[in-house]
Amino acid sequence: MKFFVAVLGLVMIIEGMPYFAFPEKMKELLRQLQEVPPQYLRLIGFFSVLLGLFLCYLARRTSLFS
Repeated sequence: MKFFVAVLGLVMIIEGMPYFAFPEKMKELLRQLQEVPPQYLRLIGFFSVLLGLFLCYLARRTSLFS
């Protein structure tokens, strides 16, 4: 559980940094994001999930990240 909370904290730090550093640019980016078709966003999300799962697999099963 400690590891999960630590990872969640790191995700929140990484996600929050652009909003803290570049709030105007993030508002512009979010406005532009509304124009992207939902199918394209779903595809990006799907491949992001696959990449995340693959990285978790590599981190747990190989010595590549140790």
